[in-house]
Amino acid sequence: MFLQGNLQVVFDALYSIGAIDPVLKADWETVTKVMEDHPERVHEACRLINECSGDHDELVRKLHAMDPQAVQFIALEVAREFCEFQDRKSLH
Repeated sequence: MFLQGNLQVVFDALYSIGAIDPVLKADWETVTKVMEDHPERVHEACRLINECSGDHDELVRKLHAMDPQAVQFIALEVAREFCEFQDRKSLH
């Protein structure tokens, strides 16, 4: 399962709870390996975020209710998506 909808809203919610900077400083390979070892946790975290349908306040509530590792998974997915978007934009 992937994140759906407006990633900017998800990014803003993650930023508001302080989850972005730690992920930018993290070793993405290590986090990716953990995500690969626990795909069910990644799918569940994505499902919970997708249920929010872009509602910032609901996203913040769900992120606060998640364990820190699940939040890290979501933050890494958002960061990856933005990086991939920038790469595609740069190629055109």
